[in-house]
Amino acid sequence: MEWAKTCSSARFNLATSGLTSVLLSEFPLRLEELEITGGGYGYGPLLERIARHTGAPVECIVTAEGTSMANHLAMAALLAPGDEVVIEQPTYGLLLDVVHYLGARVKRIARTFENNFDLALPEMEEAITPATRLVVLTNLHNPSGALISGDTLRAIGEIARRVGARVLVDEVYLEMLFDAAPPSAFSLGENFIVTSSLTKAYGLSGLRCGWILAAPELARQMWLLNDLFAATAAHPAERMSVVAFDQLARFRARTHTLLTPNRALLDSFLDSRTDLECFRPPAGTVVFPRLPRGEPETFFKLLREKYETSVVPGAFFESPRHFRLGIGGETANLRSGLERLGAALDEFLA
Repeated sequence: MEWAKTCSSARFNLATSGLTSVLLSEFPLRLEELEITGGGYGYGPLLERIARHTGAPVECIVTAEGTSMANHLAMAALLAPGDEVVIEQPTYGLLLDVVHYLGARVKRIARTFENNFDLALPEMEEAITPATRLVVLTNLHNPSGALISGDTLRAIGEIARRVGARVLVDEVYLEMLFDAAPPSAFSLGENFIVTSSLTKAYGLSGLRCGWILAAPELARQMWLLNDLFAATAAHPAERMSVVAFDQLARFRARTHTLLTPNRALLDSFLDSRTDLECFRPPAGTVVFPRLPRGEPETFFKLLREKYETSVVPGAFFESPRHFRLGIGGETANLRSGLERLGAALDEFLA
């Protein structure tokens, strides 16, 4: 996150993972809809909108400041120092950081390029033991965009259930599948916990509208634990999030308008690069190409300094030969950024 906040910006920014942000002028808000102060454990109208959106009962919903805080809160409610956590590799860095921060013992399960970043059930069964307290996954996978099938998730849930473990699935990128999205992992059993937000798929990061889906008693524990963290949410953001849910079709159309030409540009770029290896996910705003040779940091420096273009170095995902490329920005910027990325690759790999 420090790198993202201080080093990721560039004239041609291909490092952003979500959709380009909605501007205030695009947001259908009337000033009279806002109030400064709320309170209590959740804002009723917002909980109702999330329930309608996810299909989860209100008593299973906890709101949080974005998916990052939702993940932190969920793990903090479940883990004590020394607990064993099975977590995918590569994974989103903040997930791993929170596990370490909470003092848990980490065990990794590989998601490899050679296997299209899928999860191997025999390896998962070996990794999950009676000592395992929690399994942590992302779906769509961050950073590759790979989809975990419902059958695989169901099998993982059963393996975890047999040893009394829970499964936390960050589904913030699953929203990118829209009407083609499979059922949430939350529907697979009470030992599943799901986190998501309006951030990635809708360009509404500034609202910090995140949520957790969990069994009612666990959800109650999370509400109480959150008194130590956020205590009370920013009520104007809660009110604006209600408006966003009421206008979600509008924001979804905006996403489609941006991503349809952007994905075509990405596909055309990848088709033209026989020297760049890349798994192509079914949807989403990120891909995770692999450099075939050379020193990655030298390439990222060349790309940024000479070609004024940024991508996320794979070292932040424990995969130094890779980089994460985002396609959620404005189409003209993406087109120019991909042209510059291609020119940098030509120079670097010559």
